[in-house]
Amino acid sequence: MDQETLNKLGALEKKIDAIYSSVEKTRKYFLFTLIITVVMIVLPIIGLVVVIPIFLSSLNLSNLGL
Repeated sequence: MDQETLNKLGALEKKIDAIYSSVEKTRKYFLFTLIITVVMIVLPIIGLVVVIPIFLSSLNLSNLGL
């Protein structure tokens, strides 16, 4: 191979490494976003499923004046 081809291959390798680094950062960002979404949406829903029946069982109709 001539020197020009080797230089182009070297440049392409550097660009591919930069792309790989960028893709890994994006993947980590999406993973972090997924974890935050689960914590902020799913866990409160599960908490409400547990808390609402406890609240309703402790609520007496006589306390409401009925």
